[in-house]
Amino acid sequence: MDFNVKKLASGAGVFFTRAVQFTEEKLGQAEKTELDPHLENLITRADCTKNWTEKILRQTEVLLQPNPSARIEEFIYDKLDKKLPSRTTNPELLGQYMLEAANEFGPATPYGSTLITVGEYQKRLGGAERELLQTSAATFLTPLRNFLEGDWRTISKERRLLENRRLDLDICKARLKKAKQAEAKAAAEHELRVAQTEFDRQAEVTRLLLEGISSTHLNHLRCLQDFGEAQATYYAQCHHYMQDLQRELNKCANAVSAPHHTAAVCPDPVSSAFLSGPSSPGATVSSSSSQKPTKLAMEQTQLPGTGNRKAKVLYDYDAHDASELSLLADELITVYTVPGMDPDWLIGERGNEKGKVPVTYLELLS
Repeated sequence: MDFNVKKLASGAGVFFTRAVQFTEEKLGQAEKTELDPHLENLITRADCTKNWTEKILRQTEVLLQPNPSARIEEFIYDKLDKKLPSRTTNPELLGQYMLEAANEFGPATPYGSTLITVGEYQKRLGGAERELLQTSAATFLTPLRNFLEGDWRTISKERRLLENRRLDLDICKARLKKAKQAEAKAAAEHELRVAQTEFDRQAEVTRLLLEGISSTHLNHLRCLQDFGEAQATYYAQCHHYMQDLQRELNKCANAVSAPHHTAAVCPDPVSSAFLSGPSSPGATVSSSSSQKPTKLAMEQTQLPGTGNRKAKVLYDYDAHDASELSLLADELITVYTVPGMDPDWLIGERGNEKGKVPVTYLELLS
């Protein structure tokens, strides 16, 4: 018990002495040991990294999950180290409402069948959004949080320890100046040498940690590339789904306007051509392909009807009927176009196999 009281009293005395030294420095009544310029620059750079990482993390969370209540719920589950229950995305919920409404109005009616078609595509869009959220959380948000909650806390702890060592060093310097007797001077000099050694050692430890910020930047750079690729995949999927939906809606409109149709019904949405996109949530489109859809469509218009070109497949595609050709990522196929063909499609050949392939799944080779 006596030992604990003495230790507590000693700690309180050290804290009080440091507080006095810190206050006198702020008032200009005591000298302050300046840190090495290189170390100061590292500290400034680290603070900048921490501040901007926090802002980027918060805004990315807002982008991916605009609902504040949902973000709070995710934060709580993360702190409790529990798995967040699966949440229905807004497009999925809209699609479900449309399907239920179609059952009420009658699936065989033009309005009901169109609701089914649009509802199915909305659910596909919701699935693509879910993949984006999962991929972004794993490859971008988690590494940023790990830096703030792991590496940065360690750096902050060592910086506080360095500041305490600096205050102890300046206290020893002040004591040496005030010492008059030889014994007091000798004791003060010994304390000063010990304080200087501890300060130098802590400065080196802090410097090594701060220099690791460069590695952090490289890691966050890779994470940023993964995030961009995840977004490219998501928007490419959405583009394909909406193009297919447009074609289905045009069929519905033509069927309704046809004079010989007394009870026009839109095509069965289950048999319509849905694009599956990447084969798994982790699959990504290369960053160089994020701008391919528009470029490929432009290049395709320049292909002659009889001219063949090689094309590299960007990611998997499953054929939906006998007129299409299934694709595997990274394989090479021969493609060409024919007059009057939909500009979003090409004819692809692989050995004896031939069929239509979507343009935006390809990278045309010169």
